[in-house]
Amino acid sequence: MTGLNWIEYVYWGFALLGGTLFILQTILLVSGANFGDDGLDAAGDHHSDGDASFKLLSMQGLTAFFMMFGLVGLALLKADLFPPLSAAGGMLAGLVSVWLIGLIFSQMKRLQSSGTIDIHSAINTEGTVYLTIPHGGTGQVQVITQGALKIFDAVSKDKVDIRTGEKIHVVDVKDGNTLIVKKSK
Repeated sequence: MTGLNWIEYVYWGFALLGGTLFILQTILLVSGANFGDDGLDAAGDHHSDGDASFKLLSMQGLTAFFMMFGLVGLALLKADLFPPLSAAGGMLAGLVSVWLIGLIFSQMKRLQSSGTIDIHSAINTEGTVYLTIPHGGTGQVQVITQGALKIFDAVSKDKVDIRTGEKIHVVDVKDGNTLIVKKSK
């Protein structure tokens, strides 16, 4: 059995360094950590930096490239492939892994939503009074809007009391954040 030659040490170095960093970053990502301008931030201290995802992707991509370059290059070298061809194969595998990680992150980003409810989407929906709406006053109603049950402040269109539990119909929005409702028939 012969010892390792210098190219094998290079491949092992890339594989171990890239693999270790890739695994650590993946654990930190899953645990809610974020890489901001000041290094690693706790999940509660995220900076609203528009390119934070790109920085994370770059770090993940770089470590994935190193890991795959080392592993595939070493495997090809062990398969008695000419060293420059094993290096080319390692580079190709590294580039493919960077592309795959980019694809995964872009697909994950598509799953995000702003979480903002447009109160106007509640118009013409039915709901239930949550807190009694006094005549001339404000109460609260529950309506399903944008696929979620939400509670909104509400006033009576007809200026009559609408008691807790009664069915209502949303007719308009007042002042941008209060629903105008009437009793359902």
